[in-house]
Order: sequence, then structure tokens, then C-alpha cells
Amino acid sequence: MPRPVEQPASRPLVVVALATALCLAGDSMLYIALPVYWQDVGLDALWQVGVLLSVNRLIRLPFNPLIGWLYQRISLRTGLLLATVLGAATTLGYGIAKGFLVWLVLRAAWGIGWSFFRIGGLSAVVYCSDGQSRGQAMGLYNGLYRLGSLAGMLLGGLLVPLYGLPALALSFTGLALLGLPLLLRHFHLPAGHDQQHIAPARGSRALLDGKPAAGARGVLVNGFCVALLIQGVLAATLSALIAHFYGNELDVFGLLLGATALSGVLQALRWAWEPWLGRRVGAWSDGPGGRSRLYGWTLMGAAASFGLMASGLPLIAWIAVTMLVMVLATALTTLSDALASDAASAGNVVAFMTRYSIAQDLGAALGPLLAYLLIELDNGFAWLYWGGSLIYLLLAVTWLRPAAQARS
Repeated sequence: MPRPVEQPASRPLVVVALATALCLAGDSMLYIALPVYWQDVGLDALWQVGVLLSVNRLIRLPFNPLIGWLYQRISLRTGLLLATVLGAATTLGYGIAKGFLVWLVLRAAWGIGWSFFRIGGLSAVVYCSDGQSRGQAMGLYNGLYRLGSLAGMLLGGLLVPLYGLPALALSFTGLALLGLPLLLRHFHLPAGHDQQHIAPARGSRALLDGKPAAGARGVLVNGFCVALLIQGVLAATLSALIAHFYGNELDVFGLLLGATALSGVLQALRWAWEPWLGRRVGAWSDGPGGRSRLYGWTLMGAAASFGLMASGLPLIAWIAVTMLVMVLATALTTLSDALASDAASAGNVVAFMTRYSIAQDLGAALGPLLAYLLIELDNGFAWLYWGGSLIYLLLAVTWLRPAAQARS
């Protein structure tokens, strides 16, 4: 059986995940509220909404190397405190700022803050777990911080129509500021983490004869592809996919829902189960079978189901398939991050996690661009989603081939 994460080691992971979630709520609220209430914050056109919701990802591409460099010269806690200050300041700005240019600066600043959170959080997982509990630790971290997205989207959808976007943003600012005392009082890494004496993981391809394996490059490719298809394609096109095949008004078990509402419910369900499911998947990957084989079969499941979303299934069958895709998305992100932490444990933790974050951000940024180019074609959704299935299949083969298993 995989060994559970020890309580003293898991505490800093819980702290950094909760601090991240508190700041993430304000950002996630915008994805629900800004497309509808954009005039309330002084925007002049709907295209500006698209720019503001993507610039935070694009800014991370040039800034990630700089932030990784800074993390090698400052403590993780200092970087995470800086991220919290940026998160609270930008959320405050959402409540008082008017106009596109000011909002552009705010969204770029949040992108920088998120890079501090992401690189620092991933590095903390490596420092606070050993080779037999790293998958479980990654699932715990990912699941907890995504509660911020769940809270932001649910509260945004419910409360913005009642109180307005500025008022809700100011409320979220108070939540974000709670991360400062949380980190100052309770974030303490295990002694000796700076010496990077980190145990290799069982069942991973991160190490080969005590050295980083060539498979570490594969981890970066997988991080890029998974972010491209899940954070990019799926998140950006789910509402459009529903509207294309089933219309803007849908009868779901007697309830009349809009396409955007159904999309929001499905994605909120994923964030709701992630704290439990992510940790369970991570724990399974810590077992004797290792991560490589489990990852390969999860990719195979995604290959079989992703394209079916664009096949015109009856609505109830489509919802069932989409729920399966969401479950597999939780598993894939947890396992991808756990494999990255294995690879990072073989050398410079922050440097590898920086490269991994760049790969993910590039995939997440290119996903919507690729998606909206393809869906303009005849049968564009089929090309997009079955093409995603093909990518999943090719990745699955690389992780399930005998040579890969021999190195596991």
C-alpha cells in the first residue's frame, strides 16, 4: 500500500494550497461575470473581455523563467507572500478600476502572481513529500487550490447579479488577504529541504541509474499536451460545443438550462470532486504499479472518450461521456504534475518546475487559439476533438510501450 503523506509534511502543502485558493477565487469569478457585466468596469467592446481573460496566461510565458530565477535566490515563503500581495492587490483593483488599460495591467499582474503561486506550490510538493507519497501529495495540493475556482465561479454566478462585480471583487479582496497570516504563521518547510536530498519515486521514469532520465523531456511534452487539451481546448470550447450540438436552451432532467449554465455546472462538478479524487489517484500512483502504467491507461481512456464529445450523441449520453472526460481530466492533471515532481526531484527542483510551468502555460495559451481556428471549418468540432483523441492515443502508446515500462 502507498504510504500516506505524514501530517507535519502535509501541513505546508495545505497552507500553500489554501492561500492559492483564496487568491484564485477573484480571478475565477471574472470568467463568469466579466463576459456579461463588462460595461460595469468601463470596457468599450466585448473583444476586450477576451483579451483580459487571456493576457494573464500569455504574460506568464516570458515571466516564468525570471520567477524561477528569483526562487533560487529567495525562500519559497517570500515568493508565496509576494504572490498573495499581488493576488489581493489585483482583486482590489477589479473592485475600483475602470477602463481597459488599467484592467490590462491588473490582469498581467495577476498572471505574474499566479506564476509565483504555481512554481512555488509545485516545488513545495517536492520538498514536502518522499518518493512513496508524492502522487498523493500532488493530488492534495491540486484538489485544495482548485476549491478557489469552485468558490469564485459559484459565488460569481449567484452574487454578481445581486450586488455587482465591483462589490464582489472587494469582498474577495478580504479573502485573499487572509493568505498573508496563513503563510506567515503556518508555512514552514521540512528541515534540510534546501539541500535537495529528495527521495526518488518508485514506479516513475524520473531517474535512471541515479540521473535524470530522457523521460523527463517526455514529462514536459505531456504537460504541454494535457494543458493544451484540458485547460485550453476543453475549457474554452465547452459552452460553444453544447450550443452547436444541442442549442442555447436545453432540457436536462426537466430543468431548462442555458449552454453556458450547463458548461459551468459540469466544470464546477470537476472542481468539487478534485480534493478527494485527485488525492486518491495520486495515492494509487504511489503504489507498486507506479505512475507510468496508470498514466498510460488514463491517456488511453481519454483517447476513447474525448472525441465522442463532438459526435452528436443524445444529450444524456453526451453528459455521461463528458463527466467521464472530466474525471479523466482530474486524473491526468494529477498524474502529469506528479510525474513532473518525480523528474524535478532528480536535480534542481525550481529549475525543472519552471520549465514545466512554461510548457503548461504555452499549451493553455495555444489551446483556445487552435480551437477557434479549427471550429470555423466544416465539421470543425469533430476535427478538434477527435484530433485531441489522437494526441491522447499517441501519448498513451509512449507510456505503455514495453521500453517505457522497463524503465518504470
